[in-house]
Amino acid sequence: MNFFESQERAHKHTTLLIVLFAVAVVALIVMANVLVLVVFGFVNSQQLRDGQTFVAQVDWKMFATVGAGVSVVVLVGSLYKMMALSAGGKVVAETLGGQLILRNTEDPHQRKLLNVVDEMAIASGTPAPPVYLMANEPGINAFAAGFSPRDAVLGITQGAIEQLSRDQLQGVIAHEFSHIFNGDMRLDTRLIGALYGILVLGILGYYLMYSASFSGRRRGNGNSGAAILALAVGLMVIGFAGTFFGGLIKAAVSRQREYLADASAVQFTRNPSGIAGALKRIGALKAGSIVRNPGAPEVSHAFFAQGVKGFTQWLSSTHPPLASRILRIDPQWDGSFDVSDAPSPADSQSQADGSPAVGRPDTAVHMATVAAVAAAADANAVMDSIGKPTQESVLYARSLLSELPAAIREAAREPYGARAVIYCLLLDKDPKLRPQQLGLLRSRADKGVYALTIGLLPQRDALNIRFRLPIIDIAIPALKQLSNSQYPLFKANLAALIGMDARVDLFEWSLQKILLSHLDGHFHKPSATGARLSDPGQLTRESGIVLSVMAHAGATGQSSAQGAFDASALSLAEKGLTLLAKDQISIANLDQAFGKLGQLAPVAKSRLLTACVISTLHDQRATPAEVELLRAFASILDCPMPPRIAPESR
Repeated sequence: MNFFESQERAHKHTTLLIVLFAVAVVALIVMANVLVLVVFGFVNSQQLRDGQTFVAQVDWKMFATVGAGVSVVVLVGSLYKMMALSAGGKVVAETLGGQLILRNTEDPHQRKLLNVVDEMAIASGTPAPPVYLMANEPGINAFAAGFSPRDAVLGITQGAIEQLSRDQLQGVIAHEFSHIFNGDMRLDTRLIGALYGILVLGILGYYLMYSASFSGRRRGNGNSGAAILALAVGLMVIGFAGTFFGGLIKAAVSRQREYLADASAVQFTRNPSGIAGALKRIGALKAGSIVRNPGAPEVSHAFFAQGVKGFTQWLSSTHPPLASRILRIDPQWDGSFDVSDAPSPADSQSQADGSPAVGRPDTAVHMATVAAVAAAADANAVMDSIGKPTQESVLYARSLLSELPAAIREAAREPYGARAVIYCLLLDKDPKLRPQQLGLLRSRADKGVYALTIGLLPQRDALNIRFRLPIIDIAIPALKQLSNSQYPLFKANLAALIGMDARVDLFEWSLQKILLSHLDGHFHKPSATGARLSDPGQLTRESGIVLSVMAHAGATGQSSAQGAFDASALSLAEKGLTLLAKDQISIANLDQAFGKLGQLAPVAKSRLLTACVISTLHDQRATPAEVELLRAFASILDCPMPPRIAPESR
């Protein structure tokens, strides 16, 4: 199952969630009605035992009223929680006591973790998500939360970063990345909101009981007070039933996805012992994978491993047993939870800079393999790699990080330096224009950022073009740490630097679109997406603009551009597609086109991006500029494109 099919599957699972949610609400309505009828004396126990008498005695008007009331309470509770979660995955992480790990941290365990996250992000072609640490949790666990890669965060326990080796940690992170790419993360977050509504009745019962007991102490106990108290206790019982239903729903949509995420992690890393070792370590550790935070039950289905324990969790476990997961990855497992390869403090320190663990293949040995794989890539292979980074991609990402100038790499990992790095990427080499751009930064940039920009200029001018997109991927999580007052200024400076030469080239456009597509959704409430269009043929004009831009990007002449366009148009199999001349296309046209193409359903996006890849590979090579543009297109469409798809031109 590829990335786009996984997105469609996640959409179908959302439909399943709605159906199960509706069934649970109906069950709660029936239980609430029975409670009201009994507590307020409309029926007695004899009538309850006699089903026919009970049905005959029911006041269906009152039944409908109670049902409407229960539905309103549940829906309002769910909507309230959904609104609270609309800010993105950081809300879930903070609920669990997570603290944002600063990108320039000096802690060796945390640096090891961030390097693994950066490698997976660059290898998969998506910005690294912010990482939150649950510092007081000794168990081994992790989660991904958010509605899309733009607002995704990773959370991980202190036990995980201290107890796991680099390989094992990479297996866990790859597992969580697969949840992001497969749409599972979005479903998990929606589950949190939906199930909260089911639990609201129990919360309402608790407050009603408190209110009734307080009122009874003040006014004396009467029949009405006893009835209200009985109603409160009944609602709390129904709330427990809601918890049970919620567990069943989570189990119904969660368990099989864990097997799929484990398999994806093995595919990502080509190292079954990594994730299998992490699961074995959980089995051997006294704290296991338990998360002690009171908010853990609400998020239990999103964890890497079973995060809570108890009778109801035994009945409706959200994760398969550890032994079952391990045996699927390692069929030769002897059943023992071995911890002999626990990392020592020295190991963590040596791996904090991103260097491979002892026993891992050296990156240089595998670069020839990477080149061979890339040389043989075709459009279908490229599309199949979306959301499924290979070991070669991970090794290539590690190579990029190790070759990136240390000053730029470290600067990109903290908010001040990240702004300076992005400003550097936009500075023109024209000796007349650059002083004007620097003058603007001197007068408008935040204090200290201008000096950092000047200091990074020598490394920026010597920078190879292939590092530009990885730098952006590294900088985005640091830029998300800007304050609400700093971000508008950064955004305005970005636009001013781009517009100073009265033209916008494709790299500037790509950089701006990638940054704003991820940052605007973080600092502002994401705008609702339009209708899901199943066929790019419904947007022929917009598709023609995109394919024309892609054809011209790597063309050496008109005939080359026409050939690339014809090949891509043929794959799209849509009538009316015509190659537009360069002077017929403006940046505004491209913006408007993607504004509409964002409404395409995942499978339709796949068809459009496949056509773009065919255009790029038409001449059997892909220049860094073409790859940048292709990845910008993919990023705007929420599709993570790997950093390398074919040999670069000489």
